[in-house]
Amino acid sequence: MPLKVAVQMDPIEKIRIAGDSTFALLLEAQSRGHSLLYYTPDRLNLRGARVFAQAQPLEVRDEQGRHATLGEAQTVELNELDVVLLRQDPPFDLAYIATTHLLERIHPRTLVVNDPRAVRDAPEKLFVMDFPELMPPTLVSRERAAIEAFRAEHGEVVMKPLYGFGGGSVFKLSVRDPNFGSLFDLFSTSFREPWVIQKFLPAVAKGDKRIILVDGEALGAVNRVPAEDDIRSNMVRGGAAKETELTKREREICARIGPELKKRGLVFAGIDVIDGFLTEINVTSPTGLRAISRLGGPNLAAAIWDAIESKRRAYTATAR
Repeated sequence: MPLKVAVQMDPIEKIRIAGDSTFALLLEAQSRGHSLLYYTPDRLNLRGARVFAQAQPLEVRDEQGRHATLGEAQTVELNELDVVLLRQDPPFDLAYIATTHLLERIHPRTLVVNDPRAVRDAPEKLFVMDFPELMPPTLVSRERAAIEAFRAEHGEVVMKPLYGFGGGSVFKLSVRDPNFGSLFDLFSTSFREPWVIQKFLPAVAKGDKRIILVDGEALGAVNRVPAEDDIRSNMVRGGAAKETELTKREREICARIGPELKKRGLVFAGIDVIDGFLTEINVTSPTGLRAISRLGGPNLAAAIWDAIESKRRAYTATAR
């Protein structure tokens, strides 16, 4: 049965569709006959107990520059829809958190993907700390003495802001790095939150694997290889997408975290693995769908919509 679907995302006219996972989801939804509405987070409203958005009918086509046709804006009560895709990109700040509080009021009567409460409770670089046995040695702190002690124990480290995203402000520090003091001062004035300090994994030069889990099951992956003069593998930072397969260790990681993702309603998650170590669990606006498909992998947008439609049918059956 066709569904009424809204997507909460960043301005659609600015996206690069060749690598945009939200766009992949929209194309798949449209191909299935679902009707699409589009709005940006600033157009979300709470009036009493009712949640509304100034939304526009949306049609999509796989052609950059002509990829979106928008209709006239209309006031839509989100409780009257079947699905809302929560897909704006980080930063994961108070504005982002506010939208999760609003969307939580309509879920699960309107299925929000991913579950807004679970998204709020699972910041990428903190949720992963629930699985320390799968990770490289990691410290979350902004205390200089604690950071220096961690560096003394583990040698080369990577330092990044807790709520950073897209590879921004990620630095590698050597054992005796003369830049540490300046970098500490810079982070102290630039970021109010704690920072992540993690043992450096030299094997990142061979790739940082993004693995996509759908409703807790690992269904595809892409290896992101950093540029020769960079440690960051993010494709927006120049990382190259390479075809890959999951190792035994990576399957063990997915089997360990998959049930928790499913329990929390995190239908679409992307984890990052370097040399067999879990480094992040991405649930706000995971990417990688189009890269996996382009390299000959499965159409994971279809798998995600299969999961969404199944959950919607199950809710409708119990609500009768």
